[in-house]
Amino acid sequence: MAKENKLEAKAPAKKKPVRPKRERPSIREYFKGIRTEVKKVVWPTRKELGTFTVVVILTCTFFALAFWGIDSGVLAMLKGILGINM
Repeated sequence: MAKENKLEAKAPAKKKPVRPKRERPSIREYFKGIRTEVKKVVWPTRKELGTFTVVVILTCTFFALAFWGIDSGVLAMLKGILGINM
């Protein structure tokens, strides 16, 4: 009986809190915000930019060659197993 009493005495349903509507900023304020954030950006120096560019090019080259090697190996293996001529 104790279990039945607990089930019957449910807490009242909670209501979702009403969030106040926020005003949308004007276009002018939006672009002012963008300008403010861009001023906070720390831009790389010319030397850093060159270094980063070289690193990106080398990384892309490495992965391109790795994927080419893996693809060629899998293709050669399938040709050997299935006896396919291309």
